[in-house]
Amino acid sequence: MPRKLPQRTCLGCQTVKSKREMIRIIRTPSGTVEVDPTGKKSGRGAYVCPNLECVELLRKSKRLERVLEVAPPPSIYEELRSKILDLEADARR
Repeated sequence: MPRKLPQRTCLGCQTVKSKREMIRIIRTPSGTVEVDPTGKKSGRGAYVCPNLECVELLRKSKRLERVLEVAPPPSIYEELRSKILDLEADARR
């Protein structure tokens, strides 16, 4: 019997996808917000699709602030954008 893959909901577009397809953003126990590339850091997690439109929806709707219960620094959105652009560049190769 195949293993069940964990599913997560994107905060931007609200679609459910495999956890491995998404980018995880966490609020660490010390209260800082950061992107978790490994998906294994401890802290409160939120997920977003690797899609620039989802990041813009996330920023405009302020869902990340509500879910993580802390205001993320603006650099988080820039870090997400650069990570998505890197993933798109790798996919083209």
